[in-house]
Amino acid sequence: MLIDGIHVPLTAPFYRDGASYWRKLEHNVGRYSLTPAAGLVALPPGGEAGALSDAEVAETLRVVCASAAREKVLVAGIAKDSVRGALLIAEQAAQAGFDAVLLSAPETRLSAEELGVYFASVADSSALPVILHGGAEISVDRIAELAAHSNVLGMYGQELTTKRFSATTAATSKKRREVEVTTVFSPVTGRMKAQIAGDGAATFVTVESLGGGAGVAVAPPKPVIKTRTKVVGFQAMAAGRAGDLVELLEAGVAGAMLRLAACAPQACHEVYAAFKDGNPELACEKAARLREADALMLELGIAGVKYACDLNGYYGGAPRLPRLALTSEQRQQVEQVMAALRA
Repeated sequence: MLIDGIHVPLTAPFYRDGASYWRKLEHNVGRYSLTPAAGLVALPPGGEAGALSDAEVAETLRVVCASAAREKVLVAGIAKDSVRGALLIAEQAAQAGFDAVLLSAPETRLSAEELGVYFASVADSSALPVILHGGAEISVDRIAELAAHSNVLGMYGQELTTKRFSATTAATSKKRREVEVTTVFSPVTGRMKAQIAGDGAATFVTVESLGGGAGVAVAPPKPVIKTRTKVVGFQAMAAGRAGDLVELLEAGVAGAMLRLAACAPQACHEVYAAFKDGNPELACEKAARLREADALMLELGIAGVKYACDLNGYYGGAPRLPRLALTSEQRQQVEQVMAALRA
């Protein structure tokens, strides 16, 4: 699986009484599917996945997959304290139709050895390819060790720096794999391949079945899309800040999962697109416009991101207790920084 571009960390919509609001999750995913974002991350780190029940986690995965466009890469976040719990979510994500899982370090404090066992054990048995998530708690040496695993695709580096990215790139330089892509080198998701197979089988009808007599053999329809392969290394994505994206793209990151992408995916993508179009000056200009909003979202947390979603046509709503909604003053701050950012 190819991972690149801008990935959107999905929020968890709730009714006022705290119950999960599935129709609004459908709305959000459907609207994100119309944006240029390359991927959607359900149950993302830093969100409210820990506030969901096991049943709500399973239903979130089902709703997201049912509502997303087939060309969007779907990643399911996992933050469980046990290997068994992590593998259960991986299995549910595979059954729903996701493409990969995003594995974070457990909240329970583990020794370096235990953390290594956790990541390696999940990668060994996960029903889906694994993307690592973390910051300084995962050493570069540990990343290099895990990168050699056949079921580990890459990582989202939380608050990634160019220095750490360079060290990670050097440590994982021997990692190579072939991934399936379209003719324009965009990702081919499992749902896209399922569509090809389904369309091929469903649209081939013999003459005999229609008229009851002898007929001429007809070739089955061609696939909806053509694919090719691309050789990639250990795929490193940034995560968190939007303001430093250009610097990291210049260093070689494949893309980023940005907290601001949940409420302004178009504005985040424009930074990435300008850089890929060979215009780093324009990319820097667009990134500079994101810094004030990005800093405020970091300060206010998930409540700030959700209110910003409300302002840009996505359903945010209030966070689930004990997290608190924004004050009137904080809402005004969000309104000011989001006024110029495209959804």
